[in-house]
Amino acid sequence: MSDEGIWEVYAVKYATQQNRYRRDNFVTPPGDIHDAAMPIDYFVWAVVGADRTYVVDTGFDAKEAEQRGRTLLRSPADGLAAIGIDAGAVEDIIVTHLHYDHIGGYDLFPNASYIVQETEMSYATGPHMCTHALNHPFTADHVAGMVHRVFEGRVRFVDGSREIAPGLTVHLVGGHSKGLQIVRVRTRRGWVVLASDATHFYENMEATAPFPIVYNVGDMVRGYDTMRDLASSPAHIVPGHDPQVLERYPAAAKGLEGIAVRLDVEPS
Repeated sequence: MSDEGIWEVYAVKYATQQNRYRRDNFVTPPGDIHDAAMPIDYFVWAVVGADRTYVVDTGFDAKEAEQRGRTLLRSPADGLAAIGIDAGAVEDIIVTHLHYDHIGGYDLFPNASYIVQETEMSYATGPHMCTHALNHPFTADHVAGMVHRVFEGRVRFVDGSREIAPGLTVHLVGGHSKGLQIVRVRTRRGWVVLASDATHFYENMEATAPFPIVYNVGDMVRGYDTMRDLASSPAHIVPGHDPQVLERYPAAAKGLEGIAVRLDVEPS
């Protein structure tokens, strides 16, 4: 386990969409090839300390996968169990934003409280949700479930940047969703930034080529700079959906290749 203020960080893949193309992942795809295949993976993350574990996002379930044409490979809870984390015992979940693939598995964590940006909850329950152009990445039942958690006293709201624990902070960047937050973690290799959907792929950030599901393009582009400022180097930024994450980082344990990787060690 880690020393106080120094954390281990894991990415756990739970789903994928293989029939996806470059035109689906950029407002304007870099280069001339728009129809090349570009699959997308879905992750949850775990930040593990000496005496406390934070899960980042909750994934989605089989029903949501069927409705949205995604391939669920395993329950996010099963993926976390593979690295020794019992979803039923998790007490703290950082929710980067309330899109279906980041909050749809909230029922898997019956004892958890949730850390959410005030802006995101207001956005997901306000007038912008009256139009399909903005509401389609949300699922009404998920948002309603989080409203119930509010009334149960299980949501902790933050406004902007906040230290959650020594060596663990969240930062509002917006862009993809109005209240999107990223997670900065101190590890033995330096400050790692879990970008979530602030950059879906390495290429979104590296080519300044925004993802097409976006609330504010300007905020999305500024978010790339914010992540560079917060991370120890660009190699310390971990995209939210890029299959390359599983190729660049070592497996969390033998037998977990392609399922879970360590992000607190140097990429290969």
